Amino acid sequence: MTRVKKGVRALKRRKNILSRAKGYRFGRSTKVRQAKEALVHAESYAFDHRRDKKTDRRRLWQVKINAEIRKYDLSYSKFINMLKKKNIELDRKILADLAQNEKEVFAEIVKQAK
Repeated sequence: MTRVKKGVRALKRRKNILSRAKGYRFGRSTKVRQAKEALVHAESYAFDHRRDKKTDRRRLWQVKINAEIRKYDLSYSKFINMLKKKNIELDRKILADLAQNEKEVFAEIVKQAK
C-alpha cells in the first residue's frame, strides 16, 4: 500500500480539538477520539449550567432580601407585593445588594413600601 500523509486540514482539526481539551485528565487531553467525546459532554453541561446560573443567582438574591426584611417583621413575598403596589421598580439584584451593603438605604425603601 502507498503511504498516506495527513493533510493540513486534518492536522488543524486535530490540533484545535486537543487545544480545547487542554487540562482534561488522562487520555482526554491527548487522544483525539476521547477528547471529542469529552468536549461533547463538556459543552452540553456548559450550555445547561449557563441557564442554571441565572436561577441560582435569583434564589440567592431572594434569600438575602428575606434575611434582611425579617428584621422589619415582614416576609419576602409581602415585601415584594408592597413594592409592586407602590410602583417601586427595583429588581431583586439591586435590592439584595442594598440589603447586604447599604442597610440604611434598604431601611428607607422598606419605609416607603409600608
